[in-house]
Amino acid sequence: MFESLAEKLNRTFKRLKGHGILNEKNIDEALKEVRLALLEADVNYRVVRRFVDDIRQRALGREVLQSLTPGQQVIKIVNEELTRLMGAERQDLDLAGRPPFKIMLVGLQGSGKTTTAGKLALHLQKRGRKPFLVPADVYRPAAIEQLQRLGAQLGIPVYASETTFKPEAICSEALSMAGGVGADLLIFDTAGRLHIDDELMGELVRIKNGIDPTEILLVADAMTGQDAVNVAKQFDRVLDISGAILTKMEGDARGGAALSLKAVTNKPIKFVGVGEKLDALEPFFPDRMASRILGMGDVLSLIEKAQAEFDQKEALKLEKRLKKREFDLEDFQAQLRQMKKLGSLEQILGMLPGMGQIKQLKKLKPDERELVKIEAIINSMTKMERRNHRIINGSRRKRIARGSGTTTQDVNRLLKNFAQTKKIMEKLTRQGMQGMPSLFR
Repeated sequence: MFESLAEKLNRTFKRLKGHGILNEKNIDEALKEVRLALLEADVNYRVVRRFVDDIRQRALGREVLQSLTPGQQVIKIVNEELTRLMGAERQDLDLAGRPPFKIMLVGLQGSGKTTTAGKLALHLQKRGRKPFLVPADVYRPAAIEQLQRLGAQLGIPVYASETTFKPEAICSEALSMAGGVGADLLIFDTAGRLHIDDELMGELVRIKNGIDPTEILLVADAMTGQDAVNVAKQFDRVLDISGAILTKMEGDARGGAALSLKAVTNKPIKFVGVGEKLDALEPFFPDRMASRILGMGDVLSLIEKAQAEFDQKEALKLEKRLKKREFDLEDFQAQLRQMKKLGSLEQILGMLPGMGQIKQLKKLKPDERELVKIEAIINSMTKMERRNHRIINGSRRKRIARGSGTTTQDVNRLLKNFAQTKKIMEKLTRQGMQGMPSLFR
């Protein structure tokens, strides 16, 4: 996410920090590079011009030129201006008032509306809501079946109309049935087209008038850059959208859509899709995204994700076992499973300050298959072996390797890594740190 933009900006700021004293000339040189980096990231050119002018005005002020660390002051200003550009503060869904709340998802075909409907339903369900999914795309083959499969997978009800194939009627019928399924929130998955046309917009306006939605969210593909922003402008003109969800952000190395959308449409980005899994939907925080772009990480999001995913009972149990020096391979496996819930290793590293700037880590693409291999090896052990790794001799290692479809070297490597991890965790516990999961409390 934002990889190429972050790299160019960090290179510029590194040179800027090398100057003990800043003047108008070296600030202008740095801002010229910032301008080029943003244009190459497919940020709207008007947005870039205004953004750079605002930074220049502040950078040439007293707070920078008379500072002991002028380079760092400029970076602070860029961070603040990036945050302001993307909306300044987190804009959540407006779910105040009397239920049922109605969220209408709109967008072009291929933007990921149906999958996003499932992701949003799961996100809201985890926060105590009772969502009801409504498939209103009667044109795309298997769109309704796709949403029904997602609903079954998540344990969330999906409306199935037996009387009509008219999208407006489907939405109205579902609304009248929400109370019967105990739902307090409906998510309407509307139809898209390959391009915006009068027929599509007319249908969406009729649905809007029929259900009076609480929120109209545009689902847009972040990887299409300025096209996503232009689409947002057109949908907003006709429907007056309340915000956007940017999908495929994990593959967007440039970031043009995220940096331009709020400035161009004056509508906030409310969520971002960061992966294919159904839990890969994150609330959008402008300040945290600005920090990621500037290589400062996003520890707050990582902590919140860990708090939501980690089992507190398991964390306390592990804490006690560490204190008694009883940490074994079963605990090790449980911790790996907890970590997998946080997302890919690449995503986790991306949230840690400075990690994006370490060249070795960029070359090293964490191999998720290694985690699968480790789990297979541990699953091939007997309960006694998992609880006491010291009894695993040569013949046992061969048997475990055969059973897990790995090699003896793989088993040896795991046991060596586990022994080192056990030693470190016990040492940290003795020093007062209470186990990995409790770091995220």
